[in-house]
Amino acid sequence: MKFQFLVALVSFFYAFSSWASDSFIVKDIRVEGIQRTEAGTVFSYLPIKVGDTLDEQKSTEAIKALYATGFFKDVKLKSENGVLIVEVDERPAIAQISINGAKEFEKDKLIEGLKQAGISESRIFSRSLLDRAEQELKRQYISRGKYAVKITTTTTPLERNRVAINFDINEGRTARIKKINFVGNEKFKDSELRGLLVLRKPDLLSWFTKNDQYSKQKLSADLETLRSYYLDRGYLEFNVESTQVSITPDLRDIYITINVTEGAQYTVSDIKVAGEPLLPEAEIHKLILLKSGQVFARQKLTESIKLITDRLGDDGYAFANVNASPEVDHENRQAAFTFFIDPGRRVYIRRINITGNDRTRDEVIRREFRQMEGAWYSTNKINISKQRIDRLAFFNSVNVETPAVPNKTDQVDINVKVEERPTGSIMFGAGYSDRQGIILNGSVSQNNIFGTGNFFSLDVNTGAINKTYAASFTNPYFTVNGVGLGFDAYKRVLIHELCRGLVHSKATLRAQVSG
Repeated sequence: MKFQFLVALVSFFYAFSSWASDSFIVKDIRVEGIQRTEAGTVFSYLPIKVGDTLDEQKSTEAIKALYATGFFKDVKLKSENGVLIVEVDERPAIAQISINGAKEFEKDKLIEGLKQAGISESRIFSRSLLDRAEQELKRQYISRGKYAVKITTTTTPLERNRVAINFDINEGRTARIKKINFVGNEKFKDSELRGLLVLRKPDLLSWFTKNDQYSKQKLSADLETLRSYYLDRGYLEFNVESTQVSITPDLRDIYITINVTEGAQYTVSDIKVAGEPLLPEAEIHKLILLKSGQVFARQKLTESIKLITDRLGDDGYAFANVNASPEVDHENRQAAFTFFIDPGRRVYIRRINITGNDRTRDEVIRREFRQMEGAWYSTNKINISKQRIDRLAFFNSVNVETPAVPNKTDQVDINVKVEERPTGSIMFGAGYSDRQGIILNGSVSQNNIFGTGNFFSLDVNTGAINKTYAASFTNPYFTVNGVGLGFDAYKRVLIHELCRGLVHSKATLRAQVSG
């Protein structure tokens, strides 16, 4: 594009040399060469108006401004009796895009990928953008293990300065993992380490899992899994030195080599607590899963920090900070850990905000909360509240956040965002039997009727011998203390000629206590 701009600039100076020696006042402006672009569009970008004095500097600025729009591949300025003539050579527009041979991806997804690369219908065509789009297509195929993919791009000129772009894709065969090698491992066998990885050689489920196809993201996750495996078994100095991924010349088989340094296995020599624990040290030690004399395990260390943080959170210290600092004795292969505890400021709940419940009433959600507004923050109560809202089965998802109140150091809000889901059902059925003839049945049920959290259902069954009607209603919070009340009503009408008119009815009343 820079080269094209220089060509346009040189052509401008060539065209301008005949009259550039003297500046002149622009009496009128005429645009030539446009086919699709409106003249008003050119005027809106042109930094010269009728009545302006045109000199060499303004001419250069005009060419730069028009070229920067991307609409034109060449711009020239000419003068004729005080009339400024703007000659442009438009870039073609993309009229249509077609993709042939794509099987691995849906065409709509590939079209969307091209759009993100700057290639889509009605946009201005650019060779550089087309090359970028082609590379984007190749990248998507390579991410699926299609290293042998070949993409041939054809541009066909159309009338009215437009082009059609066609992508012919030969996907080729998917490259699969042939072997995964480990170098430097002595404590664990290759087969044991391979079993930890998601990436693996083809097996019976590979057609579904695709785990035999190399992915950089999957390999990174596998290396982290490998690191966790060693650290949970005391190998503090474990490190993945390097990884090599190679592919055969025919682009079909992939070999992965992982170079590791295991180091020595370390045990825990001592556990200390420092900072401002606020809790009795004996209680904190009970929360620490690492014990002196045990083999070090990073999972236990991480879980210990979480348990201490949650315990402080139950007392209102929502922003407690717990760090474990190691003191490593390389000679004796031991590590001592000091848990530094900074409880921070004690905070309480200012407000509980609920969003996303377009149908369910706020009170239905709020009555499940065990964390109250105005009370000290409690991690346990907030977690229990979220679980209780989940168990309502009214929502696809429940997200709870506890942001700090702006300009307040001792207050937080609880923001609950829910995504509602359908809670009702309607069913109809039909059948036939020798005794009852045609049997029809239908039912309607709603677990959250009118957004109140109450349950209601109605069933109707009819046949040649009898008809039955059943209704059920439950209010799980009949009282504020969680005592529920419900009733079931049942009616059966015999319509057979031998017992016509007989009616059997039954109603029951239920009480329950909400958990």
